[in-house]
Amino acid sequence: MPHAIVLILTLLAAAVVVVVVCRLLRLPPILGYLLVGIAVGPHALAWVPYDDTTRYVAEFGVVFLMFSIGLEFSLPQLRAMRRAVFGLGLAQVAITTIAAMVALHFVGFGWQAGLVLGGALAMSSTAIVSKMLAERMELATPHGRDIMGILLFQDLAVVAFLILIPSLGKPGPELAMAMAIAAAKAALALAVILFLGQAPMRLWFHLVARQRSSELFVLNVLLVTLGLGALTESLGLSLALGAFLAGMLIAETEYRYQVEEDIKPFRDVLLGLFFITVGMALDLAVVLANFGWVLLLLLVPVVVKLVLIVALARMFRATLASSLRIGFYLAQAGELAIVMLALAFRNLIIQDDLLQLVLAAMVISMCAAPLLIHFAEPLVRRLTANDWLARAAQVTQIAARTMTRQDHVIVCGYGRSGQNLARLLDAEEIPYIALDDDPERVREAAADGTSVVYGDASRREALISAGLSKARAVAITFADTPVSLKILHIIHQQRPELPIIVRTVDDSEMDRLRDAGATEVVPEVLEGSLMLASHALLVLGVPLNRILKRIRTIREERYGLFRGFFHGATDNADAADNLQVRLHTVVLPDRASAVGRTLGDVDLGGLVEVPNVRRRGARAQRPGPDWRFESGDAVVLLGRPAHLALAEQKLLKS
Repeated sequence: MPHAIVLILTLLAAAVVVVVVCRLLRLPPILGYLLVGIAVGPHALAWVPYDDTTRYVAEFGVVFLMFSIGLEFSLPQLRAMRRAVFGLGLAQVAITTIAAMVALHFVGFGWQAGLVLGGALAMSSTAIVSKMLAERMELATPHGRDIMGILLFQDLAVVAFLILIPSLGKPGPELAMAMAIAAAKAALALAVILFLGQAPMRLWFHLVARQRSSELFVLNVLLVTLGLGALTESLGLSLALGAFLAGMLIAETEYRYQVEEDIKPFRDVLLGLFFITVGMALDLAVVLANFGWVLLLLLVPVVVKLVLIVALARMFRATLASSLRIGFYLAQAGELAIVMLALAFRNLIIQDDLLQLVLAAMVISMCAAPLLIHFAEPLVRRLTANDWLARAAQVTQIAARTMTRQDHVIVCGYGRSGQNLARLLDAEEIPYIALDDDPERVREAAADGTSVVYGDASRREALISAGLSKARAVAITFADTPVSLKILHIIHQQRPELPIIVRTVDDSEMDRLRDAGATEVVPEVLEGSLMLASHALLVLGVPLNRILKRIRTIREERYGLFRGFFHGATDNADAADNLQVRLHTVVLPDRASAVGRTLGDVDLGGLVEVPNVRRRGARAQRPGPDWRFESGDAVVLLGRPAHLALAEQKLLKS
């Protein structure tokens, strides 16, 4: 069997086994790739040679990583996140880099090595952090947005470092000229490719896409990525810079998301190969012999970076809790730092002994990042338990807006769904108060005079300040099941009879939400499919009245409460309205006649239905004839107004 096949099979087998183990242990796959590299590299089993050919092949992983980063950049996104990106992100990278340069200068390192090491220390792991934010459903939180803004600037800063690092290896007299030429070439390439290349790129992708061949489309993406990489390398820059520019070009076209999906397998596999080569360069004997230095290089940068980020976040007006979360998420090292160090080593800026120690510290830091983030939350809560001034100001602001409100709706979340609901409530002249934890959105909405206040709807004090005791209903407009469950728990403790409508993505979480006390759960998938079906039937020639009847039938079968509605003081009381079926909730006091009796014993006349009964500490249930009422039960009645009044009297009279 050819030696090349043996090497490939060896790498594949080792990578698959180790990455599976890392997945089972919930560790980042990058750790598995590094371990494979250490094992098969020249400092251990020596199965794979660590030569220029291996490193060049591995560089393709960096190429596709930078291409993916370029796809994430768009001018509208940068403008929308300019505070976090060019404010907090710029300050974090600049101060970390300068501080590291100064510290390394005092221990005898040149400014070139200090610049590279400082820039590397400023980086955090985009892969680990973004994945954990998504898993913990924190991407839309204030600290989540600031974290993503900082990571975005770090990715942008890496491009500048990739341009500068090859020039830093030049001798002293040539260094300034080399840096100036590199910067000029990069600016020229950026201007030509981005400003003159957008129109041709869009036209070319249109032409390729019209052929309706997925194979041709993927080949075209590879051609564009590697072609622009080769172009920038021929200009004396790097392959990675050209790939980054290719990503930025394609990000402005409508093919961005398709390209991202098509390129992901190439990126992940080749990036894994890059990290294997990094592991091959790591000499564990050197690391173990200098373990004290490794520990020092691990702890000091993490602690200093954590303190610096927390201080900067506070300067940019983040709360103490958000600042601490941002610090814990970003204190570790990142994969882009390893890319920078590998490039610096190839250009003789960093010596091998120092590279071994720094790489080891960074790898340990990245491995510890998930644990650090996981256990940070209890610590943050403990440290911010006395942050009562911020909470008191928030609660006071909410209470001031709801002091005169009565029979209003509390809208949790003021995103697109919340805004659409608010418009309908305004049209029906139903008062509401919306809680949202996005200060920028609240500021813009408040300028239009809408009833939106800054507040976290998952906090008990925010809901109580929003007039929970006087509210007519609550609507949870964001599809975040853990947060929705927390809100339902709070409301169920305070007002178990209050109707709560919850939005979710699909049917998978319906039982959990209903068990927690949701009156109705609205899945996006169902409503989207109903709209899709109605339009499709209309196009196919089915009469509109038949479509509406069928959709209404499906909704009545799907939503137990869709046949009626809760009546309030703001409803019109005309004759036609009095014939409309409604929903009405009756809370049974201790001396109610229905307490201790079954539903069959209470004669409701057969004209009123009981869709469900919500009991404190238990899920809402549809009662049968043998259901026995208890004190505190919230009985939901469905019927016409006159019949509802009679049924309420029979339930309550003593």
